Amino acid sequence: MGDGTSRRANRHRGEIEAELGGSRYVLCLTLGALAELETAFGVDDLSALAERFATGRLSSRDVTTILLAGLRGGGSDIAENDLATMPVPGGAAGYVAIVAELLTATFGAQDTAGGEAGPENPPHPPASPGSG
Repeated sequence: MGDGTSRRANRHRGEIEAELGGSRYVLCLTLGALAELETAFGVDDLSALAERFATGRLSSRDVTTILLAGLRGGGSDIAENDLATMPVPGGAAGYVAIVAELLTATFGAQDTAGGEAGPENPPHPPASPGSG
């Protein structure tokens, strides 16, 4: 399958697998990848980054930036120009699905249906007595 990987993703480490350009890749938003995204999106911390992604509004440039960071975090060094020419199953919706899966693997599920969401990731420290 080309330049992809034969290594399987470890969901416990926040890794996912995705097909890009006919090859399978492992993507992971490592601490370094998250720092890269904080800079790219002009936010100060992980909570602000998670809030930015929780809006559900991502441009094609945002999708490219997230995919490149995830690919680097997963051990693949793919140039932006190369990624831009890689087809994925499902077309544009396929790219968005990969990013959604990667963000969910990294930050956990968000409560979008009014039900209980999973534990926060990253967790916020408990409020101290007398605050709030």
